[in-house]
Amino acid sequence: MCGLVGYWSDNSGSIEQVIIEKMASRIKHRGPDDMGTWLSKNDKLALAHRRLSILDLSPAGHQPMHSPCGRYILIYNGEIYNHLNLRADLEKEGGHFKWQGHSDTETLLAALRHWGVEKTLQRLNGMFAFVLWDASDRTLVLARDRMGEKPLYYGRCGNTFLFASELKSLVMHPDWVGAIDRDALALYMKHNYVPAPWSIYQGIKKLPPAHFVIVNDGGRKVSKPHCYWDLLQIAEQGCNKLKTDEKEATDELDILLRDAVCGRMASDVPLGAFLSGGFDSTLVTALMQVHSASPVKTFTIGFHETDYNEATHAKKVARYLGTDHTELYVTPEEAMSVIPQLPTIWDEPFSDSSQIPTLLVSKLARQHVTVSLSGDGGDELFYGYHRYSRCQTIWHKLRHMPLPVRRVLATILECLPGEILERSQYVIPTYMRMAHLADRLPKLADLITETTGEAVYHRMVTHWKNPAALVHGSLEPKLLFEESKLLSRLPGLPQRMMFLDSMTYLPDDILTKVDRASMAVSLEARVPLLDHRVIEFAWRLPLSMKYQDGKGKWLFRKVLYRYIPRKLMERPKKGFGVPIDEWLRGPLREWADELLNERQLREEGFFNPDPIRKMWKEHVSNKRRWHYYLWDVLMFQAWLKKQQEISS
Repeated sequence: MCGLVGYWSDNSGSIEQVIIEKMASRIKHRGPDDMGTWLSKNDKLALAHRRLSILDLSPAGHQPMHSPCGRYILIYNGEIYNHLNLRADLEKEGGHFKWQGHSDTETLLAALRHWGVEKTLQRLNGMFAFVLWDASDRTLVLARDRMGEKPLYYGRCGNTFLFASELKSLVMHPDWVGAIDRDALALYMKHNYVPAPWSIYQGIKKLPPAHFVIVNDGGRKVSKPHCYWDLLQIAEQGCNKLKTDEKEATDELDILLRDAVCGRMASDVPLGAFLSGGFDSTLVTALMQVHSASPVKTFTIGFHETDYNEATHAKKVARYLGTDHTELYVTPEEAMSVIPQLPTIWDEPFSDSSQIPTLLVSKLARQHVTVSLSGDGGDELFYGYHRYSRCQTIWHKLRHMPLPVRRVLATILECLPGEILERSQYVIPTYMRMAHLADRLPKLADLITETTGEAVYHRMVTHWKNPAALVHGSLEPKLLFEESKLLSRLPGLPQRMMFLDSMTYLPDDILTKVDRASMAVSLEARVPLLDHRVIEFAWRLPLSMKYQDGKGKWLFRKVLYRYIPRKLMERPKKGFGVPIDEWLRGPLREWADELLNERQLREEGFFNPDPIRKMWKEHVSNKRRWHYYLWDVLMFQAWLKKQQEISS
């Protein structure tokens, strides 16, 4: 795994070695093993690369890499798992290639030269972001993998076109402006991440997954992103197209997953796996063990708080599979000690609090391995989130109820004294009691006034309901949730929910979390469930093979139970999180109180402090739980403070 960075100045700009080296130094954690730079004084173009050596540890894998003909120069971050097959195809089609080493970078460069950009992208099986310079056409091509496992930012500041794996590199360029995009901030407050193509900065974009852009004229002309793999088209054409029985489908999925895992085990350095004990990480680990001659190294973080601890179950799974298991129980103090690092690591506001255990398990794994496989992606592909069935149930009950009736019901729910009702539940059996009624009743009131199933789901997965009213001077941009014409191409609400998560939450939250946490400690994380062949197969499955008897991941479970006993896996699902709600009332209270200071909020001018201060008072008094909303504000405030320190 690596990091890339570069800039292209127009005629009034200039390039200097010291500038590109400073930019590259900010992402040394992505590639501590080697650094390379290339400058073209005539073209006023500078490229740099930081290398984490995984395949071919020799100098033959050094970047920027030049094609033998001298026309192309490549900087690349990622892994191409089918690169040896691509080499064979190239040799068949193009004759003899004089390979200098066995790195996938060399294969990628040869493929781009032989097949061109779009045809090469369609052949790749991997995770990647790359920048290709064509000296003949004087153009840059920026490209990103299908699901967005690897990041790539780009945009124009002053006289310069900038691009990098992480925003912190761009800040080092003299032309950097860094004005905060208030519209993007509104999106962040709603979703707890800044969704692509926006970034927190004006003029700087994230390249969407499965897209590439072409840049020319000294960086002054940037094409619209070109899509080379359309997930909506795949979902639309694939839905319910699999005409086979469950046994045959299970066999096919088993074979696909075996191959996906096997391909991601290619490494010239030590390799292991994150193991939470959940379905996804367990199956990935089990398939790794099938392909490994020695016990797979597995890693788990444990918490002393029972509601957040999965380490006990992960240990049982590891014992059954026979892995070389390492677990680390962390105290609240140890977990909270990483919070000051979060704004620097994630580069822009990001408030999924599971970033904390993800960072901790990455640090643990890096003490033993350089590559770790992760089980992310299974929920979005195989209907695994509980919220899918909850939303489906809610909408099924609401859709036939007249909207005026629902509005009256919502008003009643908003007026109900949730705290009192919760405390008075002692008169009913324990199994019928509902926790946190003070939080749930207002949320339910919001849900029942929505007019479509997609709107209900959108409300379920968002935080601040009207962020434009919270963020001064903002106008919330529309996301896929509002694109009714596009979503109507899919047959029903279940498919639309999975598609929406695959296009937004998965790349911009889950994969961003995994990439930044792992790369912060120079660990490469690979995600076999997001092999595009698995994705395309999953979209051909009928819903009945994903959800049966009130359980998601139906077919996925069938594969899993071939490798591990069902009784070991049948247990309530836990999230990978930390008790932020309790910490904010306890050990984090002083830190939070300082960041949420009303005078400071007013002086900074980003937020209306009134609703924030109201939530904070209700939370610390235990009247309501507002930790998700408050964590959004706190992570922005902590990030803003860090940016002010850097610029001062």
